[in-house]
Amino acid sequence: MTTASNPITIVIADDHEIFRDGFTVMIKKFPEITIIGEAENGTELVALVRKLRPDVVLTDIKMPKMDGIEATKLLVQEQPGTNIIALSMFDEDNLIVDMLEAGARGYLLKNAHKDEIIEAIKAVYKEQTYYCRHTSSKLMQMIAKSRFTPSQKKERPQFTDKEISIIRLICEQLSNKEIADRLNLSVRTIEGYREKIQEKMDVHNTAGIVVYAIKNKIYSFK
Repeated sequence: MTTASNPITIVIADDHEIFRDGFTVMIKKFPEITIIGEAENGTELVALVRKLRPDVVLTDIKMPKMDGIEATKLLVQEQPGTNIIALSMFDEDNLIVDMLEAGARGYLLKNAHKDEIIEAIKAVYKEQTYYCRHTSSKLMQMIAKSRFTPSQKKERPQFTDKEISIIRLICEQLSNKEIADRLNLSVRTIEGYREKIQEKMDVHNTAGIVVYAIKNKIYSFK
């Protein structure tokens, strides 16, 4: 358990100082997390992580001198347990996949809500995988078909026939209400199923469900 007296330590890397400053101001509102270093390029990031050994690293992908992909490869090779989150723009699907294949545990859009940022940091700190809530269908498919292997601490769970039906409807991008109508169940019941499915898969949102379902051959896009 992390507390103000035993916070999660993070290093942030981005070549835009204004972004780092805004991120720092936001993080200060959460005493269970503390920033112990900042870098403006991949070379600085690697040196900082070697020196400070943070719990979590958040890094931009496109940076001068050394980009986030090369920095991630190097850090994961040197320190296999490094927990890295990629910070991305909307139009960087291929680069996000490259980051995950390089060893990042997850990714966020740079304009992610503060609550999602904190959720992602805590998930990756626990060595879980985190996919941005606003992952496009195209990117989900790209990740699922990539060499990226999500961290899975649990044995592969067993799903009931009902859960498999719901998983497949989630993959078809139906809302909870649409799934409830399709299966003649209440929305609250579907929400309960979704929570149980996420717990079994050890994922945090719809993107996690879809990627898991494709990688484990529960669902395939037509």
